[in-house]
Amino acid sequence: MITLVMLICFIVMILLTVPVAFAIGVSSIIGLLLSGVAPLMVVPQRLFGGADSFVLLAIPLFILAGALMETGGISARLVHFAKVLVGHIRGGLGMVVVVAEMLFSGISGSTVADVSAIGSLMIPSLIKAGYKPDQAVAIVSAASAMGILVPPCLLMVIIAQIAGISVGALFLAGFIPAFVLALAVMLLIWIQAKRDGIGGEKRATWQEVWSAAKGAVLPMLMPVIIFGAILGGIADPTEAAVLAVFYSFIIGVFVYKEIKWSDLPTILIDSAITSGVVIFMVGAASIFSWIMAAEQVPATIARVVFGESPSYWVFYIVSIGVFVVLGALLEGLPAVIICLPIFLPIATKLGINSLHYSTIVVAAIGVGLFLPPIGIGQYIASSFANLRVDQTARAMMPYLCALFLGILILIAFPWLVLVLPQAVLNR
Repeated sequence: MITLVMLICFIVMILLTVPVAFAIGVSSIIGLLLSGVAPLMVVPQRLFGGADSFVLLAIPLFILAGALMETGGISARLVHFAKVLVGHIRGGLGMVVVVAEMLFSGISGSTVADVSAIGSLMIPSLIKAGYKPDQAVAIVSAASAMGILVPPCLLMVIIAQIAGISVGALFLAGFIPAFVLALAVMLLIWIQAKRDGIGGEKRATWQEVWSAAKGAVLPMLMPVIIFGAILGGIADPTEAAVLAVFYSFIIGVFVYKEIKWSDLPTILIDSAITSGVVIFMVGAASIFSWIMAAEQVPATIARVVFGESPSYWVFYIVSIGVFVVLGALLEGLPAVIICLPIFLPIATKLGINSLHYSTIVVAAIGVGLFLPPIGIGQYIASSFANLRVDQTARAMMPYLCALFLGILILIAFPWLVLVLPQAVLNR
């Protein structure tokens, strides 16, 4: 009952356009007052305790590194490199979007940054190449939804903290699932291109490939540095984030010289604002999660929704549905902070590996961000084609089906998620 009141308060405040972090915090305080389970002193304790983690320090650092790399002019170089690699295949320009997204997502760490950077560059090019505007938006949206699995991913850092698993292991777990979803999207692009008579571009010469590779090598070294430091035991994720900031600063300011010194105050302020919102949300949500645990909400949900013997597939289908819808309504971070502490104990009870489950959650959140007509990513992508979201929804449906098919494959074959962490970290 207390949890229901908290959820109603939260939904009402969201409808009143109260910021999500404050909506979580206020509804938690109301629940605490009604339940009497603990004094209000718990609020500041959990608020600071929930955010007091060395691992979470990686979040503002990755946000800053991503902002520096976005401003540093790397997206055009990565798109050009992707074009010389796959541009000659039928539907090649659409596939360029997928490959470029995989390259760029490993640098930016932010899905919103991905769709903004790739969408602004590729949607006009796709339309010029013969793709319908709504189809161009759908391709960019599907690629960006897949790209959330490519580390470094800010959402993965939060999930690792909540689930008590290694950030490095979760980063590794995302690679093969990203390729599975990317192949599903690229296969659909090829089928549609064949149907619509859209061919590829002229095959690049080896000299053009070499030239494009040289232009992209410095940006692509950033993920190598991050993972090399983490997996080599040289640095933990937070220290690796410091290296990422230093590297992106050097590349943007001194090598490409596309970041002016006058740009730095704006970059730093914007990154600090974003980081403050994220960290405050984590702290506020820890109060929410603590109350739900005290009220034994996970056990109640497991009993009511799944019965005494929950099914593996039923549990996963319900989980995907919840995280997709809430990912669209609330964006990824609030959805994970509120729901993961509820569903994770149920997954553990079913014997589901927490690393596998966490990766599926990331994939579901990625799809939710582009779920018409409410996903924020879909709004951003549609704006680059001067279309409304309702005008792109129909074209997005086949791509959503392809993404869901990819997620079902990952659920059916857990080894696709776990093989890299087990091989590299023995987890």
